[in-house]
Amino acid sequence: MKDLNQKANSQEHVNGHEHDLIARSKSNDFDTSTFDKDEELVDPFCVEESPQKITFEDVTSAAFKIKCGVINTPCVKSRLSDMTGIDLYLKKDFLQTTGSFKERGARYALLMLPEEQKQIGVISASLGNHALALCYHGYKLGIPVTVVMPVVAPIMKIAACRQYGANVIVEGLDMREAKRIALRHAKEKRLTYINGYDHPDIMAGQGTLGLEIVEQVSNIDAVVVPIGGGGLIAGVALAVKTLHPNVMIIGVESERCPSFYMARKADRPTLANIDSTLADGLAVPMVGYNAFATANPLIDKLVVVKEEWIAIAILKLVENEKCIVEGAGATGLAAILAGQLDELKGKRVVLLLCGGNIDTTILGRCLERGLAAEGRLLKFMVTVSDRPGGIAELCRKLANIGVSIKDIMHERAWIMSDIFSVEVKVVCETRDRDHAEQLKNMLYQNYQRVVFGTSDVSTLNLPQRA
Repeated sequence: MKDLNQKANSQEHVNGHEHDLIARSKSNDFDTSTFDKDEELVDPFCVEESPQKITFEDVTSAAFKIKCGVINTPCVKSRLSDMTGIDLYLKKDFLQTTGSFKERGARYALLMLPEEQKQIGVISASLGNHALALCYHGYKLGIPVTVVMPVVAPIMKIAACRQYGANVIVEGLDMREAKRIALRHAKEKRLTYINGYDHPDIMAGQGTLGLEIVEQVSNIDAVVVPIGGGGLIAGVALAVKTLHPNVMIIGVESERCPSFYMARKADRPTLANIDSTLADGLAVPMVGYNAFATANPLIDKLVVVKEEWIAIAILKLVENEKCIVEGAGATGLAAILAGQLDELKGKRVVLLLCGGNIDTTILGRCLERGLAAEGRLLKFMVTVSDRPGGIAELCRKLANIGVSIKDIMHERAWIMSDIFSVEVKVVCETRDRDHAEQLKNMLYQNYQRVVFGTSDVSTLNLPQRA
């Protein structure tokens, strides 16, 4: 990294797409006093007053130095191209050894350490992917690594970090506390703190993804990049725009963690209100100073997507691409399915599938939510005769049209209108929307009272296959 202490040039602000979904976001909801308790605990590589912009030379240097240590992942045409009307290509960086793009920046940051510091070691705070990448490549390079993981970090990821021989400290209620603890350890033990998304070498390493994309796919019209702390889009946008200035760079966030949107609105990184989200890898309350300074002038459009579309995108990637991708990696496809990028129809677009470390229980919930949102998983209540064969007749009617029953229960005690009736609650699965309509028509024709459970399950209109 060239002259890390050099002050970045004045930031050019590009008006982004402001989405009304997050008008309710409140940047003042956070108590910033917690950041001032340890004023001496400062990350010297990430300073608000002097943000460090990376250069294209930094990215090419990273590409040369890490090429033997990370996987050049495939970028292939998607089977979803016909359904979306877009010539889609998927950059499958979830195929890295530790399951995410974070390996690129982690390895480069470790390689760029002075020899003396390589002996002393590094430290970072992370919930998962960055910690895994740093521990893995620290193990490969023989560099001691300490990671501070908050108590809410997944047990599986904590165990994986320890398998690589890292010193794992599980402490802190959230990432803010974990970071303060890590900075304190760094100061006391002379460890180098490596921010997972804002360290200049981290951003340069992530930019190698952009170099691979333009080499693998010709005549690209747009690249769609998930945004969390901003390091990935900073590196990728710089690499792609330097080589092909006309390529459109689109950033995508979840409506529950719109930190880059809030930063653009304030014209500087600022705290955003973060809620629990399927895209937990993007749940960063404030984008990095260096990342914002580098990325903001290069982003042509910023999109915020609803949670249900992320669930549908995860489902579509499993069904059509056989790709198990975490919520953060599916946000680009979510924006397309939601109809927020219709201007890309007929164009060649690359989506970054940047991570695949999704918990198996969360994956199951995502798939069910995706099926429900798409209208393929239905819940309804129907009143049938309580005489022998009433419920059996309902089941036969469902079977005759090919509907699969996932759950069924009946209730007698709270049916006040008719002592000879029973209310049956059914959760069932259909093939597609036409099949769901066939089910509804059959029920309405044969039963007087049918109520579909649409109050807590929203059915969305998806693009049809061509």
